[in-house]
Amino acid sequence: MANTPSAKKAVRKIAARTAVNGARKSRVRTFLRKVEEAIAAGRAEDAKAALAVAEPELMRAAQKGVFHKNTASRKVSRLSARVRALS
Repeated sequence: MANTPSAKKAVRKIAARTAVNGARKSRVRTFLRKVEEAIAAGRAEDAKAALAVAEPELMRAAQKGVFHKNTASRKVSRLSARVRALS
């Protein structure tokens, strides 16, 4: 257990940051799921629109440190390839 005041503050900061990161990760997953559902249903226009919304969200999460930059780029690349193959 944290004893010093600075350690107690660090615990509070970590808890707050974890909550924010969890919310960001959840938000990104929601956008990715919308793209996946559009691809699965074969709706090319919906998938393209959903990807256009999901990509900046994913990159923003990478910029904030929720995901690694390469992971975000890889996800965008793979999704855009699948959307292109659909149309």
